[in-house]
Amino acid sequence: MTGTVYTETVVHLAPEAFASQAPYQIVIVTLDGGGRVTGRILGERVAIDDRVTLAETREGVPYFGKIE
Repeated sequence: MTGTVYTETVVHLAPEAFASQAPYQIVIVTLDGGGRVTGRILGERVAIDDRVTLAETREGVPYFGKIE
């Protein structure tokens, strides 16, 4: 699953369940096949219009990585 970053933000003050993971980046990705999905970023930070690919899924949450 690949796509383009539609929008992004960095969470600095996370809910208690995710506080140990902050700061982390959340994105909305416009998928190549159509539609949009919300997920998190693994590794290098991304910007709007960057290309990303699905790296893994944890507990139903998609984690994307930047395509170089």
